[in-house]
Parts: sequence; C-alpha cells; structure tokens
Amino acid sequence: MAVAGETTAVVPAAPTGVAGFVQSPAGRNVLLMVGVAAVLAVMTGVWLWSQAPQYRVLFSNFSDRDGGAIVASLQQMNVPYKYSDGGTAILVPESQVHDIRLKLASQGLPKGGNVGFELMENQKLGVSQFLEQVNFQRALEGELARSIQALAAVQAARVHLALPKASVFVRDQQKPTASVLLNLHPGRALDQAQVSAIVHLVASSVPELPIKNVTVVDQNGNLLSDTDKKPNGNGLDPTQLKYVQEVQQSIVRRIESILTPIVGSSNVRAEATADVDFSSSEQAAEIYKPNGTPDSAAIRSQQSSESRSNEPLNASGVPGALSNQPPAPATAPLNAPASAPGAQAPAGQQAPAGPSNAQKDLTVNYEVDKTVRYVQQPMGGVKRLTVAVVVNYRKVVGKDGQVTMKPLTDAEKAQITDLVKEAMGFNKDRGDSLNVVNSPFAGEDKQAEPEVPLWKRPEAIPLGMTIAKYLAGALIILYLFFAFLRPLLKKVKAQLIPPEEVKKIEEDDEDAIVRIGQNQEDGTDETQLLEQEGASKQRNYHDNLEAAKALARSDPKIVANVVKAWVGGNE
Repeated sequence: MAVAGETTAVVPAAPTGVAGFVQSPAGRNVLLMVGVAAVLAVMTGVWLWSQAPQYRVLFSNFSDRDGGAIVASLQQMNVPYKYSDGGTAILVPESQVHDIRLKLASQGLPKGGNVGFELMENQKLGVSQFLEQVNFQRALEGELARSIQALAAVQAARVHLALPKASVFVRDQQKPTASVLLNLHPGRALDQAQVSAIVHLVASSVPELPIKNVTVVDQNGNLLSDTDKKPNGNGLDPTQLKYVQEVQQSIVRRIESILTPIVGSSNVRAEATADVDFSSSEQAAEIYKPNGTPDSAAIRSQQSSESRSNEPLNASGVPGALSNQPPAPATAPLNAPASAPGAQAPAGQQAPAGPSNAQKDLTVNYEVDKTVRYVQQPMGGVKRLTVAVVVNYRKVVGKDGQVTMKPLTDAEKAQITDLVKEAMGFNKDRGDSLNVVNSPFAGEDKQAEPEVPLWKRPEAIPLGMTIAKYLAGALIILYLFFAFLRPLLKKVKAQLIPPEEVKKIEEDDEDAIVRIGQNQEDGTDETQLLEQEGASKQRNYHDNLEAAKALARSDPKIVANVVKAWVGGNE
C-alpha cells in the first residue's frame, strides 16, 4: 500500500549467472587481476627470452653411435642441448662449450665412428680363434683409419685389410693387401708425397705387407697411389713439372734476395726459365790404345833361350907331304879379322877349333793398354738457363724534398749484372742467357676500397644481434607496461577507492598544489602546508563518514534505494 507523498523508485533486475558475475564489482575486480597477471606473465616471458643463452656447436658430423653416447652424457650432466642442420650437429650454451668438450673427452667421446683396439677389451669367455682374428683385424683397421684421419686434408677414412692365412708351404704363401678410401675436406687435395706417406704408414703397420699392395682411393673414385703413371704428352709427369717450377722459383728467389738490399724490395722483378734434361743415359766403353816405346811399355812376361854346338872340325886339305908336316909358326897378325863362319881355311892350314853352331831365342810379352768406362748420367740436369731481370729507376731526393726517378749508371748496371750471374750460376759454355733492363715501373692505380659498413662487418653481426635482442625485449616490456599494465592498475585502484573520494582527493590535491605554489612565492614553509592539508582531508573524511552513518540510522530505506541504484547502474 503506497503512502501519499512518497516516491517509489523502480530498480531494474540485476543480471544473473556469468554475465551478472562479470558485471558485479567482484567480477570486475577478478577480471582486472587476471588481466594484470596475464600482462605480468607476458612481460616475464619477454624478459626470459631476452636473457636466454646463445647456443654454439658442440660436435658435428658424428656417427649415430657417438651421437647417442654424447646425448646420454649431456642428460646425465643436466646440460641443455639442441639439434641443428638436420640432426647432424649438437648445440649447447655458449658459456659451457669448452667445459663440456673437455668432460666428454675424458669419457672418450666422440670415438670417431671407428672401433680401435678397445674392441679387444670386451672379449667374451669361450670366443673362437676365428672371432679373435676378425676382431683383431677390425681393431687394426680402425686404428689405421684414426691415424689417417689425423691428416689435415682428410675428413674421414676407411681401411680394408686382406690378411691371408699363414701356410707352411712356400708356394702357397700370399702377401696381404690393403685398400684405403679417403674422404677429403671440400677444396682440399693430397699431393704425391702425402699419398706416399699414407701408403708407407699402412705398409709399415701390417706385417709382410709390401708397398705395391696398398691402394689409395679418394671419394671421387680417383686412384691416388698409382706409381706407374704414364707421362703426359710433353713427356713430363707432375713430379717433373713440379721440380722444374721449384728450380725456376729458387733462381728467382736468389736473384731478388741479393738485389733487394741494393734497389729495394719493390724495385726488382725477375723471371727464370730452366731447360731441364730428364733423360737418363748409361754408357759403357772399352778402349785399347797403341803401345808406346819399349822403354815406356810395361812387360808382362819375358822368355829367353840359347843353344851352342862345340863339336871339333874334321881334317881338311890336299893329302900329301905338306899335310903331314908340323905346322909352321903363325904368320898372321894377332888382330886379324875373324873369318866368316863356314869359310874354309887357307891351303896348308888347319881350321881353328871352336863352336860351329849357336842359337839364341828371346820372347817378350808387353801389357796391352785398355780403358773400361761406365758412365751413368743422372736425370734432372739443367741444360740451359734463361733469366730476365727488370730494375726500377733509383729514387733521388732533391734539396727541396722532391723525389725524382733517375736511371742507373753503366757501372751500377754492370754491378747488378755480375751479381745476377753469380746468383743464377751463369755458364757461358752451357748457353745460358741473361738480360737486365733498367726501366721505370708504371705506378699501380690503387683504388680506395670503400669502407665496409658497420652492420656488414662479420664481427659486428653477433654484437648487433645481441643488442637488438635486449632492445626488443626492453621495448616490448615498456609497451606492455604503459599500454596495458598501467591502465589496469589505475582501474584496480579506482575499484578499491570510491569515485567520490578519488575525485575529492584529486581536487584537494590540485588545490594543495596551487596553494603550495602560491606559498612558495610568499615564502611559506611547504612542510607545514602539507601537514595542514593532510589533517583537513582526514577531518573531511571522518565528517562524511559520520553523516552517512547518521543518515543510515535515521532513514535506512533511502540508503537501501541508493545501494540498489548503484548495483543496477554498474557504478
């Protein structure tokens, strides 16, 4: 029943359910707190992202067995890791790379994919002799592969050994063989000396393995250990060409090193061409010379024989009285010449007694002059040298400090020519030629290289990325704070303090600020003004609170209608 003179306020029905909870002051407070928590969570995530460590490669290009062992060790050490390059590389935090590598090395990781003599450590009881031989061969192959991989140009290596069974029969004995497959680093190559070193390494590691039974092949299928290479079209193999280049470069270095102290390092240029004879010749000669005079000839043997006959001569002459008479005294001169052998004595005289026959033989054998010469000419001899030298004009500094270029004098050119001849080993009989030219060098126009911008320098890229990361994190945090977190905090503050009080406090603050500014101009103490303003605000608040309590006690219906209006109007 309505009473005349009273006004009835119609209050709309408040929504119920989730919508009512959201529109209620408690729901709005919950949403505000959730929003503040979400913004704080996002800001925390951005900060953690900016502080995340950078990852570097720990190991790459490892086998699956080594990869599993490395990951297991990292999990035991509680070290975070990531994969990259399709799982072929393991990344760990940059600050722990070296420490983790040393710890894994103490565990023998990575093993390189090849099994060495550690395979013999896990022998089972009762293993057969055949398995022991197979394990030994596998271990030997793995150790050889590890040794070959120690070379700088070799990325990976595999070794295959063919070890025949020992036989007591000499005819059935076979020599072992070996095959080596090399996987070289991109852009790398092995010269013949390095290939020969690998061959000798493998041959020296396997008993009874000859060098010719070792084959070395690269990843492209090229046979590197072919010692029977045929020379190319001009008759020179790569080894000979390299030798010629070394001879020429050696001559150029000697010439430039001896002229540099005289004319300067940038004032001399030299080039040499060597004609090297790689033909090998062998000569055997046997020479007989005519004998000299008997006095100068060497006697090998001498044989002499002599024979005489002493038989008396028979009587001769005309028989008669005269022949029977005694011989008369000699009337012939004592120094008369002897008669010729076989001549008859004069009539009436008897032939003198003596040898009637004598024979003498002499045989002398002389040594025959003989020269046997065996000459072997080594290959690689220099047949002819051709050298060209260009010397720059000498610099002359004038009294005014200007530098002028003047040609060398004849004496200086002759001196340089003599030095070059001595340095190159000039031989006129061999047909060597030398040409020394004194000419001004053309100046090289060196274009100034543009300076590389800071953002394109390799060393500045990581630093720039780090700075950009921290700067992006700071900007995102500041944006979230000023765009979301600060407005939400203001709303929370507005919900906790009534609007009238907030407005009144703001007005009082503005009045206080104005009064403070005026009093500063007048010279009034600021501290006293602030204390007075705080006391007046506290009195006003207590006065309003007492008035509201008195109104609620005197007329509670009006207070109830005001509260319903607030709830219905979402104020």
